[in-house]
Amino acid sequence: MLGEAGQVLYVGKAKNLQRRVSSYFNRSNNLRIQTMVSQIRDIEITVTHTEAEALLLENNLIKNLKPRYNILLRDDKSYPYIYLSADDFPRLAVHRGARKLKGRYFGPYPSASAVRETMYLLQKLFPVRQCENSYYNNRSRACLQHQIKRCTAPCVGLVGREAYARDVRDIVLFLEGKTNDVVAGLVKRMQQASLELEFEQAARYRDQIDAIKQVQERQYVSGERGDLDMVACALGQGVACVQVFYVRHGRNLGNKSFFPKGSENRQPREIISAFIAQHYLGRAVPREILVSHLPLDNDVLQQALSVQAGRKVAIRNRLRSDRARWMKLALNNAELALKSRLSSRAGAHARNEALAQALELETLPTRMECFDISHTSGEKTVASCVVFNEEGPLKSDYRRFNIDGITAGDDYAAMQQALQRRYQRLKAGEGRLPDILLIDGGKGQLAAAAQVLDDLDISGILLLGVAKGAGRRPGMERLFLLGREQPLILPGHSPALHLVQQIRDEAHRFAITGHRQRRNKGSSRSTLEGIPGIGPKRRQRLLTQFGGLQGVARAGVEDIATVEGVSNKLAEQIYQTFHGNE
Repeated sequence: MLGEAGQVLYVGKAKNLQRRVSSYFNRSNNLRIQTMVSQIRDIEITVTHTEAEALLLENNLIKNLKPRYNILLRDDKSYPYIYLSADDFPRLAVHRGARKLKGRYFGPYPSASAVRETMYLLQKLFPVRQCENSYYNNRSRACLQHQIKRCTAPCVGLVGREAYARDVRDIVLFLEGKTNDVVAGLVKRMQQASLELEFEQAARYRDQIDAIKQVQERQYVSGERGDLDMVACALGQGVACVQVFYVRHGRNLGNKSFFPKGSENRQPREIISAFIAQHYLGRAVPREILVSHLPLDNDVLQQALSVQAGRKVAIRNRLRSDRARWMKLALNNAELALKSRLSSRAGAHARNEALAQALELETLPTRMECFDISHTSGEKTVASCVVFNEEGPLKSDYRRFNIDGITAGDDYAAMQQALQRRYQRLKAGEGRLPDILLIDGGKGQLAAAAQVLDDLDISGILLLGVAKGAGRRPGMERLFLLGREQPLILPGHSPALHLVQQIRDEAHRFAITGHRQRRNKGSSRSTLEGIPGIGPKRRQRLLTQFGGLQGVARAGVEDIATVEGVSNKLAEQIYQTFHGNE
């Protein structure tokens, strides 16, 4: 369904197209449908061979076009996996993106913190290497990871192939959920070590066994041995929360909350149907998906997911015993996450109302942008732009600008350059203009910003300068408005001031982070460039062989000297540059 300007309003599929389309023109429809119908100017039709093919096409169009009246899932991040390489001495690592490397992948994990926790545990239990091959292949002595007993140092031959392979097998069994097999093997080794009077080694096996049993108590789902996801949906005040629990090989890898857009006046079955299509099509899918509400087109979804996976995928709703209890837990988590979201939304709305009242606005601001500048003595200047809407930070619209071509330390010129670049793009149609533009600074910065908007012939934006008060203490901020001589000073407990502080602090954080990244990148290059005898070719060889500057910094003199074109004397010089006389 297309609007007046040709924009896509809604994408849908149907076996009986006439019946589906005519249903939208029923007077009994809710306000959302009526509003959509009033905007329809054209309807385009694509015929497919099967319902599954129609489902795939619908999903692709929704993801690419993001129609306003469809349920939209914002889930564009790749999920992390644990990767075990296929090397002679395999490497254990966190992996995101396409799974093209040879080896095994375990997951997906719902978050980076979940996968980091597992990696930390594995490193304690089974000390296999996690370093890059470029670093591993160029070691002449054991690194710090070996000294703190987090690696058995296969790089310098301190562990045999058989012993290392045993640790790798234990890792695979652990990640496959076969922890009883791992424990049984460790018990045998502990008993054997005791018989051979190797009590220290036996104690290490005992500690491993205890740690694994603790993980079992915490992570394992009762009665489950395979892969499944639990999907639960909670609704409230026009907002939907979809909670997903990830279970792999009987282990609970964690859970994640999703808040699909366009969920107003939708039923849970409809939301879960849209969620499963957008979340799983094109991704790895478990053998079972347990749902709190059966999707409307369940048979078609199962068929499409089964074809994609190359095996049967079941979507089940009738649950008993342990599974029913776990689904209840998922529902409880969905309801709690929804309450938290609604509470945060209500707080944001109250602060927006307070700000509108303080600034004497006729309507509530729906989009606010704030700029800040960060540099070190005028070097590596970075400007930040953060965006807030009615619900809080809109991080997808954040932008940074590397500032060049100005006098070092000229914050006015830096601010003007950032504003010029930002609003030239917005005026050209890259995005929408804000209702309020906040500048971290006083009258001077405010005047500089006003000049840029005037040069670009942009009007209708309220300019607000946020200057620190006496002693730069929070709560003493002065707010400058264009055309007003005296600043606006809000009480420290004012919700409007809290919102301004939050936006200003976020812009400050984003600017500092960007400046540090730029500064570190520059210093990384200059560290090697400043060494006599290190030209572009030798620098590239060093970085390639050691996997980056950190690898060079960790390398010893003997390791550095193995690089083509680097003499012992030059290797010593490089080492001294990073380590001094330590």
